[in-house]
Amino acid sequence: MKISELDQCSHRVLMYGSELDADHPGFKDEVYRQRRKFFVEVAMNYKFGQPIPRIEYTPEEVRTWGVVFRELTQLYPTHACREYLKNLPLLSMHCGYREDNVPQLEDVSLFLKERSGFTVRPVAGYLSPRDFLAGLAYRVFNCTQYVRHSTDPLYTPEPDTCHELLGHVPLLADPKFAQFSQEIGLASLGASDEDVQKLATCYFFTIEFGLCKQDGQLRAYGAGLLSSIGELRHALSEAACVRMFDPRTTCRQECLITTFQDVYFVSESFEEAKEKMREFAKMIKRPFSVYYNPYTQSIDLLKDTRGIENVVQDLRSDLNTVCDALGKMNTYMGI
Repeated sequence: MKISELDQCSHRVLMYGSELDADHPGFKDEVYRQRRKFFVEVAMNYKFGQPIPRIEYTPEEVRTWGVVFRELTQLYPTHACREYLKNLPLLSMHCGYREDNVPQLEDVSLFLKERSGFTVRPVAGYLSPRDFLAGLAYRVFNCTQYVRHSTDPLYTPEPDTCHELLGHVPLLADPKFAQFSQEIGLASLGASDEDVQKLATCYFFTIEFGLCKQDGQLRAYGAGLLSSIGELRHALSEAACVRMFDPRTTCRQECLITTFQDVYFVSESFEEAKEKMREFAKMIKRPFSVYYNPYTQSIDLLKDTRGIENVVQDLRSDLNTVCDALGKMNTYMGI
């Protein structure tokens, strides 16, 4: 119901964290495992409203980040969407995005807050779809701080800070993309487990592996693509199977974690994808609707006339401000 309650969601880690699977590249590396425990402690001790602890990354971690950064930035001009290409230089300028520096989450969070209203918070590992989507409802992105194992810098079986910072953050700075992300999160609040899974699958094939059309060309906007050299090349090649994004069918597609996706879904724009998700969300049965109150960073339940009237009053006030500004502009321009 309010943003501070995300402390509960963000601590319910389902997998990874410091417990690595036997096939994880760092499973037999005791030094790496101890380092992961440190990152778990940082995330578990974090509370809403605190500054995100700054990490002193090791030379090995910086080198691993550098390999990923260097290889991906060579592909972005021909593979990434224009919104991504617009924001990446700004992150270099304001957040220290460089080959020889792993950006700090606190700097990134402050940058996003000014650009789109999103913030990030540290998380120890995988969250359930419900808990992760709940964060998006408040424009909060749960973000890992650990770096993938150095023996395989171009592959990770889990989200790491290379994936988060290079895949997700540049587009979270785009207001339209931020709104699209938040609306998926809002649709999940109060939904059944089955419907939350459908929303999570749509999230997976858009915000993680989505494609869009720009200037007649396919471009990637999904973070899973924008942080994976091999799959980014594959998804935009003739070998990839690409279909139009339709939440009603996309929600039934199998999500693959350890291999390339069988199919990728393309939208004309973020706006088109958002409108389709809005229509899809109307099909989700809930005993109420929800409204995000940006002033209190809380959720208002719309389940009776009084609650709806209160929201309408707030929206009417905002609309009057816009109409007044439009009137003044028309007067100034002599229209």
